[in-house]
Amino acid sequence: MKNELSDPLTKMDSLGYGSGTGSDFSFAYNNATFSDRILMIQIVPYFKSEGEGCSSTAGDWDRKRKRRREETNKQNDADVLTQCEDEVLNCTMLDTEDVLAYENQDEEAVAMAEESPSGVEMTTDHPGGGVASKSNDSFTYLNSAAALPVRTIHISSPILAAQSPFFYKLFSNGMKESEQQHVTVQIHASEEAAFMDLLKFMYSNTLSTITPTALLDVLMAADKFEVASCMRHCSRLLLNLPMTCESALLYLDLPSSVSIAYAVWPLIDAAKQFLAAHFKDITKFQEEVLNLPLAGIEAVLSNDDLQVASEDSVCDFVLKWARTHYPNLEERREILGSRLCRLIRFPYMTCRKLRKVLTCNDFDPELASKDVLEALFFKAEAPHRQRSLAAEEGNASRSSFVERAYKYRPIKVVEFELPRQQCIVYLDLKREECNNLFPAGRVYSQAFHLGGQGFFLSAHCNMDQQNAFHCFGLFLGMQEKGSVSFTVDYEFAVWTKLTEGYVSKYKGNYTFTGGKAVGYRNLAGIPWTSFMAEDSVYFINGILHLRAVLTILRV
Repeated sequence: MKNELSDPLTKMDSLGYGSGTGSDFSFAYNNATFSDRILMIQIVPYFKSEGEGCSSTAGDWDRKRKRRREETNKQNDADVLTQCEDEVLNCTMLDTEDVLAYENQDEEAVAMAEESPSGVEMTTDHPGGGVASKSNDSFTYLNSAAALPVRTIHISSPILAAQSPFFYKLFSNGMKESEQQHVTVQIHASEEAAFMDLLKFMYSNTLSTITPTALLDVLMAADKFEVASCMRHCSRLLLNLPMTCESALLYLDLPSSVSIAYAVWPLIDAAKQFLAAHFKDITKFQEEVLNLPLAGIEAVLSNDDLQVASEDSVCDFVLKWARTHYPNLEERREILGSRLCRLIRFPYMTCRKLRKVLTCNDFDPELASKDVLEALFFKAEAPHRQRSLAAEEGNASRSSFVERAYKYRPIKVVEFELPRQQCIVYLDLKREECNNLFPAGRVYSQAFHLGGQGFFLSAHCNMDQQNAFHCFGLFLGMQEKGSVSFTVDYEFAVWTKLTEGYVSKYKGNYTFTGGKAVGYRNLAGIPWTSFMAEDSVYFINGILHLRAVLTILRV
């Protein structure tokens, strides 16, 4: 059993950090009477690039945050100089122009101190002096031409410590600095508004901001300063706002930047569900889906209700997306093997397509062989065993055995070359699928091949020949391909409870040309209501089992 305290949020909850104080201390916010310390907020200026405006949408927020991360990384690469331990111990002797570097702001907040090598620390009264960032055995420094602007606010250490492990450690690290009145933290200028909102939340457990952009910024600040209750609060507020594709993609990106991802799991799940529902009919949004990032395409293709022609088309689409986003073959193989192949349901692909997978250069040969072999073993299983495997995997992270809502129904095909070219095709339809055919619907099977030509089965709800009542019909068609004609001997059969086997219902022969079809309008010879009745002999555990045998007579 998983150790509950292994989860960071569980640890925080056990210490009283998970759900906030439950009280309203807003009266004490920035009130010297009810405060025991002064928080000095050093603000690192953010230099806006030419043509960059204020963020007003989730997309603007995302671009701004990415630019900020890139600028910080470049700045760290160019200016950070690691000092030895002796220099750290003598950091108070640095010139006031030497300002200590802060760690990547998208990962961890930095509290600063004078003369203390411990991880989370405080500083003395002079904001322009040396400040230290957290490191295992040394401190990093950054030279700056001018002192950073400082904003001061009166704070109550018990209130902040009750809400945040970060502040708890800051105020109780056992060093003499933890007893000093002035505490310094360093933030980016673009984070100032969010940080102030976070501080107010820690007193009142409420937020005044309501826009998605502002809430996301507060959420990121809450992550940085380990205020789990605020993260959950932001997540709930964002869940109540209208979801868009842009905001959903931002939410999916949160796990890579939010260290305590559990707090925003409901929001991430909602984003996945939104994208899956929005792009449910993938054929209508091919260009939009093709432009989705990796997290977006994973959400779409994980949908069991994805409306696609067949799993063959899913495989083709995945390859097209991978070639578009990963033109390098080695990178493409890696992303297919580690992230995308598990989204392709190989057991529902046609055998012809599976053969192509084995020779496709985009797939790792070893992985392709494994997936194809697994698919073939599944196809060889009895129908009840297939349903059992799908049910077992329904709650698993990978759902390769779960059937989607294909436009063309999957089939099983057994082919013979001698003594004559022949194939036996098995088509299973669920009761609800048949119900949906009434009053004039039809459902098609996947294509299968005989003698180099493509064929398909189609089940119909239609009127009988005398137009007296609705009935169930089954037809065989040849895909349109030139002027080639085939004469085929065919037989339709259906499994019944009475015989516990297939019963032949209709047989004949027909000379096919491209686009033609032949069949029987009333396969069972009874009205639709009798065919679909609860006591119908044609449905075995809610499944209608159909069989077609085709034999080429003349090519």
